[in-house]
Amino acid sequence: MLFLRNIPARNQRAFTLIELLVVITIIAILAAVLVPVLTPAKAKAKSAGCLNNLRQLALGWTMYADDNNGTLVGNLPQPNPETSWVNGYFSPQFPATNQAIIRQGKLYAYVANPSVFHCPADTAQIGGVPNVLSYSMNGWMGSRTMNQGQLTVSSTYRTFARESEISAISATARLWVFSDEDSSTLNDGWFMVTMDDRQPFASFPGVHHQHGGGMTFADGHAQIFKLHDPATVPGKYISAANADWILFKQMTTEH
Repeated sequence: MLFLRNIPARNQRAFTLIELLVVITIIAILAAVLVPVLTPAKAKAKSAGCLNNLRQLALGWTMYADDNNGTLVGNLPQPNPETSWVNGYFSPQFPATNQAIIRQGKLYAYVANPSVFHCPADTAQIGGVPNVLSYSMNGWMGSRTMNQGQLTVSSTYRTFARESEISAISATARLWVFSDEDSSTLNDGWFMVTMDDRQPFASFPGVHHQHGGGMTFADGHAQIFKLHDPATVPGKYISAANADWILFKQMTTEH
């Protein structure tokens, strides 16, 4: 009978401390070189994902109007799942992390995927749980709210409740419908723009994409809207003369 015994392997040795340090240093150098290269690519991928989400919302918005004799899906600042594209404002009953505000909205039947309502670059959370909604709709679209009550502004500005009211003007490619909104002001799916400058950026556009946010327009195209003025910062005072605010108003409605 043969008895096997452990035979020490030949020509094997452990790395020396210096060799390990050299390997670690090389890895650190490679990481330092690759991170600046990969970070823009990751940011670009998130921007592309955001724009894809917005295009799907825009398609659902159009399909809803087609199925409802040209009436645009409702867009209201009050909670109303029977008429609003999402179920109103975030409240204790429907917090920002609860998908009910998405699923109970009128648009969900046309965009039946909760992830579409969330920007890939939006990191806002409550208790470690991501918010379910990153986008809101132009407050001048989907209702007459901006011409009613305390929100009444000059009657020369148009609200749009029907598809024909948008197609009747020549600037459909300029009018935005859905936009990223900063989590500091996103408390419903309704984006308020005060054309009379009473409160510039009462609702603040998203800054998830290199100080800009995704936006889709009435003709269906989507793009990243960049804020160029250094003073355009969420939570800070915004002057009515702010260039970003002026441009934003021009994209919101018209006389």
